[in-house]
Amino acid sequence: MASFRELLARTKSEITEISPEEAEARLGSVTVLDVREQDEYDAGTIPGAVHIARGFLESQVESRVTDRDAELVVYCAGGVRSAFAVRTLVEMGYTNVVSMAGGYGQWKNEGRTWITPAVLSTEQRDRYKRHLLLPEVGEEGQQKLLESKVLLLGAGGLGSPAALYLAAAGVGTLGVVDMDVVDQSNLQRQILHNIDRVGERKVDSAKKTLTALNPDVNVVGYDVRFGADNVLDIIDGYDVVVDGTDNFPTRYLLNDASLLKHVPVVHGSIFRFEGQVTVFDPYNGPCYRCLLPEPPPPELAPSCAEAGVLGVLPGIVGSIQALETIKILLGLGDPLRGRLLAYDALEQSFRTFKVRRDPRCPACGEDAGEIVIAEYDQHCLPHAVLADGSTLSH
Repeated sequence: MASFRELLARTKSEITEISPEEAEARLGSVTVLDVREQDEYDAGTIPGAVHIARGFLESQVESRVTDRDAELVVYCAGGVRSAFAVRTLVEMGYTNVVSMAGGYGQWKNEGRTWITPAVLSTEQRDRYKRHLLLPEVGEEGQQKLLESKVLLLGAGGLGSPAALYLAAAGVGTLGVVDMDVVDQSNLQRQILHNIDRVGERKVDSAKKTLTALNPDVNVVGYDVRFGADNVLDIIDGYDVVVDGTDNFPTRYLLNDASLLKHVPVVHGSIFRFEGQVTVFDPYNGPCYRCLLPEPPPPELAPSCAEAGVLGVLPGIVGSIQALETIKILLGLGDPLRGRLLAYDALEQSFRTFKVRRDPRCPACGEDAGEIVIAEYDQHCLPHAVLADGSTLSH
């Protein structure tokens, strides 16, 4: 039987310790791991430190610190928990791990740099609890979502489910572009709205629904025509644009503006029983013009208002758009960059097609000329329509 002191002495004899001065000299070139409890971390931490409370170390470290050969400096309040943590990490296969003697207490007492991190409130920790349990998201990822800005082009069939799930996920700012009013025919699929809001401006209805769902979210409405005169100003400052239109003029206008602003676009489209989703990430994958260099004649592109759409279909496609958006914001998984996901509701099947960047693309190709933001009204039906049949511009 070993006492605590004996166990600690034995552990320290088996690991490597460095001083706070040595740890400070390595900042920027090593991974610093804070294993204190949440309340300790909230009060202050070393800049850039990864926080995993000691009780969750074994279950979370593999997804948060993936390189087992990278240099890792571990610290706690005084150097005890970090010593035991280092021994555990070595047992898990981490090969270059040291403990900071004296811990955060000595670091701070010696006047070294520390910060008070942005932290979630008690209510937010409860609201986003299921996110926080995911090592790939955690508190850091949730903070990133709360600081993110996403623009939804349309508050209709695709925009409704996308907006609801992005708001529920805690995306801090949601811009909504739509100059239409709620119509009774919208309610078959546009779940942001309800019968009591028929005749109300869609951006106002969307704001009521989203803020009631999550008061953390700032909803910015753009009850304007989305055109060449304002597209650059509207998308400026947003991290991702969710495209819920089904008219070619707006798609090409958005594509060219996103290339100029380097803003990724999560594109969705639906028609009757079929839907498609892809991600256009400027200069890191194909753009919309790589697929279709020029808009087709309007007679070959009937809208859902003319051909119809199964009401639940935009719910599926818009939810996938929300998922792709969150993946982009958090750097998770493999977004649909360079891939087109096609969904057939009647067959209940998904197919993925590779889409390559076209070196001869007139917008993002090697010899592409200057991008000019212009209208494409000559390629449009009498009204530019959303993917659910409601008007967005014109």
